[in-house]
Amino acid sequence: MNGLEVTVGIGGAAGDGNAATGDTLAKVCARLGLHVFVYNSYQSIIRGGHVWLRMRIADEKVECHGDHLSLMMALNQDTLNQHTSEVNANGGILYNSDKLQVAQDDLQPGVVLYPFPVKDLSEKFGRNPIMQNTVLLGGLLWLLDLDFDVLEGMLRETFRRKGDKVVDANVGVATAGYQYAVEHYAKWDYRWPLSGKRRMVAAGNELFGLGALAAGCKLYAAYPMSPASSILHWLARYGPRHGMVVKQAEDEIAVINMAVGAGHVGVRAMCATSGGGFALMTEAVGLAGMTETPVVVISAQRGGPSTGLPTKTEQADLHQLFGASHGEYPRAIIAPTHLLDCYYSVIEAFNIAEKYQCPVLIASDLLLSEHRETADPEAFTFDVAIDRGELITDGTPADYKRYRFTESGVSPRVLPGHEGTAYVAPSDEHDEQGILISDEFTNPPMRKAMMEKRMRKVDGILRELPAPELYGSAEADVTLVSWGSTQGLLREAVALLAEEGITANLLQIKYLVPFHAAEVEAILQRSKCKIAVEHNFTGQLARHIRAETGIKMDEKILKYDGEPLEPHHIVERVKEVLHAYSR
Repeated sequence: MNGLEVTVGIGGAAGDGNAATGDTLAKVCARLGLHVFVYNSYQSIIRGGHVWLRMRIADEKVECHGDHLSLMMALNQDTLNQHTSEVNANGGILYNSDKLQVAQDDLQPGVVLYPFPVKDLSEKFGRNPIMQNTVLLGGLLWLLDLDFDVLEGMLRETFRRKGDKVVDANVGVATAGYQYAVEHYAKWDYRWPLSGKRRMVAAGNELFGLGALAAGCKLYAAYPMSPASSILHWLARYGPRHGMVVKQAEDEIAVINMAVGAGHVGVRAMCATSGGGFALMTEAVGLAGMTETPVVVISAQRGGPSTGLPTKTEQADLHQLFGASHGEYPRAIIAPTHLLDCYYSVIEAFNIAEKYQCPVLIASDLLLSEHRETADPEAFTFDVAIDRGELITDGTPADYKRYRFTESGVSPRVLPGHEGTAYVAPSDEHDEQGILISDEFTNPPMRKAMMEKRMRKVDGILRELPAPELYGSAEADVTLVSWGSTQGLLREAVALLAEEGITANLLQIKYLVPFHAAEVEAILQRSKCKIAVEHNFTGQLARHIRAETGIKMDEKILKYDGEPLEPHHIVERVKEVLHAYSR
């Protein structure tokens, strides 16, 4: 990007307040009109361990946390030991000089140290160790030439429920840190072109929840499982205000069956989980397929198998989503690609689910679900189209058949309790009236006809979904192929490669099932060098593309250590691949 930017790292242990400090800084920047992208790498423990939050601040939109570190706020010695060498040349490190020491040998050239005597600065406001965060945050605002009054307002807003004493203490230590920096350190030469436009700061999971409310979802059921849990937290707070029932059930089996049951009686319903919970849901996903019941399920992927990496990101559940339940049935699998897409993808999922009377699965991951980012309020449309499909609300044909054979495969639906209508919605295979065909005898012709009727929906869904398009020049040296949350970093990698004289384009695939095989094949057949980029070990999208089109990727860039890819990973590997191909 050509604008002004800085990346701040905040490191400490779980319980030190990294996330709260980062959230406060992000909101300060957003209220000044700046953009932020925040990624928090944390462990699956309540206290201790190592937490490392990276925040990229810029005057233009940023779509990933980047691969540079300008400033670091160190809250413990472990952070200095692990990350001092990562701070860019001419960067800076803020730290509590009462407790911490910086190893001079680890410093890049020109890195400036900003020690703060936290005990002296905060003693009159109390002895809470977590106050070191706020002292350093006040100093950081001076260095970056950001308005302290906005920080003070944020602190008053954040702590007002805890009373004036807590508010005054936090504002006091922030002021002390800011004033100490004014007296001892030169501010950085930043001249932010501040628009003053107030932006919102949100996470993907919050926008999944907001999208569900806009789409008219009236039941959300969930069992807490990271990284999907914050959808439950957000909807538990805001859902009931908009007529939504939010239910935490005893396990994921109960969750999905509640959602399918609600969908059966005409209530828009959604549930969310991660891979382990989705494994328990799969039989009921098949139930929705057989009974032709609309339901939306979000799977926020994390490292696996088993408990795996509960707080780390991965894209390794694509095969699981493909194989949800046994047998074959129509469904859609959607992989949102960026923050705002989380909001609109949920709305789209509900319309597809009801129009085609089938389950719709949304594939997220920890990075997309939990990272925080600025968004412009005007980018959201709340008066969205609601498509309930062929839902009969007035009168019923005399010969009504719930599973009537139709050219589209979609049978007109009446809801249970509709006057003058009764039908069976069985999990067994059945005829047009829902009568079982497998109790006393089987009926192969009926099974064949009913299977074909259901699967005709797939063509309709595919026509409904926009085909993927190339980002960048069609005549590029290399085509990057990916899905889901990698879009932002890959777009940045395309720009970085261009600066080095390498033209690249990006094929980001959002709709995984049904698959736009013809369009993808046409694009990839023209590509000079095809590189799949994924957060998994085996290249699951690459395998899917080969199964659908017969086209094999030339190379893969795969990362599966739990941490997300960064633009430099892509640039370095692409250069290696092209060098090898040029021999």
